[in-house]
Amino acid sequence: MALNFHQLHIFFTVAERGSFSAAAQSLHMTQPAVTMQVQSLEDYFGTKLLQRSTKRIELTEAGRALMPYAKRSIDLIRDTDQAMSSFTKQLKGRLQLGSSLTIGEYVLPRLLGPFGQEYPHISISMKVMNTAQIMEDILNHQLNFGLIEAPVNHPDMHMEAVMSDELKLVVPKEHPLADRDDILLEEALQYPFVLREQGSGTRLVMEEQLKKKSFDLSEMKIVMELGSTGAVKSAVEAGLGISFLSSSSVKHEVALGLIKIVKIRDSKFQRQFYSIYLKSALLPISAVTFLTFLRERDLHQWL
Repeated sequence: MALNFHQLHIFFTVAERGSFSAAAQSLHMTQPAVTMQVQSLEDYFGTKLLQRSTKRIELTEAGRALMPYAKRSIDLIRDTDQAMSSFTKQLKGRLQLGSSLTIGEYVLPRLLGPFGQEYPHISISMKVMNTAQIMEDILNHQLNFGLIEAPVNHPDMHMEAVMSDELKLVVPKEHPLADRDDILLEEALQYPFVLREQGSGTRLVMEEQLKKKSFDLSEMKIVMELGSTGAVKSAVEAGLGISFLSSSSVKHEVALGLIKIVKIRDSKFQRQFYSIYLKSALLPISAVTFLTFLRERDLHQWL
């Protein structure tokens, strides 16, 4: 195993933040992933770097010795990025990526314009398809990387959270809940639902949140399951039921007053969007630049 900057960065962030959970939030990673990377670094050096307690993380003597080197490596990478930024503006190339439905239909189109203005010589080819198809094309080297709505576990894939999103309760404009400022989750579950199909990223996030709240999914009044977000929106607009959808996907319909978003007082349906690519692959600089754009820009200004 080789020492890498990513592990040093994670170790430094855990030490600075004082906990694995705070570091995970800062790095847009899961807490187990942060813990695993720190453990790998400790295995590399053959010594403990952090003392774990219920209150706060504390550095061992070895950890304190490593801290200035970790900081210097972070500063060096940042200085390198800054020094090369004037050259990357002139990047040329073709970027091939796959995107799951909600991201490809409603999120990326609003981001590709600003990205294209900043990097006008990079052309983008995007396939919109489900996660399984994206993974298959990446494994077959048909795509550089993909953007998906729910985490996956594959031994050959690297996965990283690059964007955040939130599902909102959407209802027809004449629905009994439409004029409410906010409601309890239990109130919403009394009404018929129109949902994305089983296995979709949107459906998985909704189901996970309901399970955390100890709601029995079998008791939901699901009147229709549809294979696209557009179909779900049309069904809600037609008064067939209510649904949970990405806030990015209903922006147009809400602005026109065709459907309404109702705030749920006691729950938030937050999720991450993830990039995936082969662990063994060296991504082209066009892909690295696009992923850096997603990580570092304030994307909500365009969404």
